[in-house]
Amino acid sequence: QVQLVESGGGSVQAGGSLRLSCAASRSTYTTYAMGWFRQAPGKGREWVATIYTTSGKTSYADSVKGRFAISQDNAKNTLYLQMNSLKPEDTAMYYCAAALNVGSGFKHWGQGTQVTVSS
Repeated sequence: QVQLVESGGGSVQAGGSLRLSCAASRSTYTTYAMGWFRQAPGKGREWVATIYTTSGKTSYADSVKGRFAISQDNAKNTLYLQMNSLKPEDTAMYYCAAALNVGSGFKHWGQGTQVTVSS
């Protein structure tokens, strides 16, 4: 099991930046992968980015590629999402998630942090 707590959300104008944090109750290296997802009002949950915690390999949704960066600090058991050049369409509740094993899927979720981008 792993508990995840997100922070760092807020309100920002278009073009601004925010950094989201996700504090985990165990080392990120003891998971297989960690990711960020988001859900806008009236829409389904959307995958944003994944980091494979041992290799450090990352992948991104096309909608955020080149603007967002996922990273981890194992010493702090923390996952980050640096968000730059924010757009109003990035407005959503952002969630971090963990997959503990290969093939297990993202089964562990935080409570979310709200990001609002105004034009």
